[in-house]
Amino acid sequence: MKNKATSKEKKFTSYQIFIIAILAILQFSIILDFMVLSPLGAQLMKELTISTKQFGWVVSAYAFSAGASGLLAAGFADKFDRKKLLLFFYAGFIIGTLFCGMAPDYQSLLAARVVTGIFGGVIGSIGFAIITDLFPMEVRGQVMGFVQMAFASSQILGIPVGLYLANHLGWHSPFLMIVGISILIWIAVFIYMQPIDAHLRIRSDKNPFLHLVHTVSQPEYLKAFAATALLATGGFMLMPFGSAFSVHNLGLSLDDLPMIYMVTGVCAMIAGPVVGKISDKIGKYKMFCIGSAISSVMIFIYCHLGITPLWTVIPINVILFVGISSRMISSSALVSAVPLPQDRGAFMGINSSIQQISGGIASAVAGLIVFQPSENAPLEHYDLLSYVVIGSILVTVAMMYMIHLYVTQKVVTTQVPKPAL
Repeated sequence: MKNKATSKEKKFTSYQIFIIAILAILQFSIILDFMVLSPLGAQLMKELTISTKQFGWVVSAYAFSAGASGLLAAGFADKFDRKKLLLFFYAGFIIGTLFCGMAPDYQSLLAARVVTGIFGGVIGSIGFAIITDLFPMEVRGQVMGFVQMAFASSQILGIPVGLYLANHLGWHSPFLMIVGISILIWIAVFIYMQPIDAHLRIRSDKNPFLHLVHTVSQPEYLKAFAATALLATGGFMLMPFGSAFSVHNLGLSLDDLPMIYMVTGVCAMIAGPVVGKISDKIGKYKMFCIGSAISSVMIFIYCHLGITPLWTVIPINVILFVGISSRMISSSALVSAVPLPQDRGAFMGINSSIQQISGGIASAVAGLIVFQPSENAPLEHYDLLSYVVIGSILVTVAMMYMIHLYVTQKVVTTQVPKPAL
């Protein structure tokens, strides 16, 4: 009877399924807006006549502005209904993406990325706060797995379509496509999502600034923030130059890129929910270690490749992204258990900001490390990035272990009944 009751408790209601679906689709649009820059890198550097360093700043502009706005908004994150916050910032994201789709030159695109980052960088933290509010820890890995499918979906649907549009209609068209999709998502959230304001019933006399200071001063929170900073290093260092590396170093053509992203995305999309379910069974930290080991090996192999046939590049990309997805899903679920209910919004906001800022720094540093002697020459020093990324992965494994211990103790403490007086 107990097992049956437990299995029933783990089934999602129709509204919970809607929340998971709408957050996944919303994340899809946010991630696609960022990820589409990577495959457009080779085209943008050529058409706008910019260097790898300047392209690195295009990526970093979003990250830095997202980080700054996230910090400013964190103090207010627990003061409002999360649905209203989501609608406000998502509307700003749509406007910023529209500016990207209308940018005539490098300077305009850089400014547009700043606007997009100011609003878009806060949305992910709001989504994770909603997940933490509505779903218990026992199923949070599965929920994160489904929501993180947005990464894979952006590769399966968004990036190939974006590349096709860019190749035929110009690099502005993928951003305009994202605007159209995002408007429909905003309408769905406005109509169907219920208010999410249970956290407002927990009385707090702190003003937004004091709430922010309180959140960043908690020792256990600081450990999670430090782990997140390192966690963002890998993706932001390798991803921005992925298309240029594939074309100039691996010897692939621009027409091969949609196939790589599509096949990799399909496999990652299938793996996401599976990884989430396994992490709930064997433990989030164990899954994180497995993903870190896979990622480290594949990053080393990938960054040391020379001219490589398409049929070899695809499986390497698939295994690499499965490893990265395993790290993201398990770490997101584990870190979500760190904050107290009254601090969730602020914690997620700060955590997202740190991720964006550290990612921006990593992207800018990668732009300084990677060097392209001439327009069609191979990228140099890409192997050096692998050592930096693998080093950060190893340190993150140790830091996540401390978080794992804290969360485990926290769960045990809350489950053990207090002795009767």
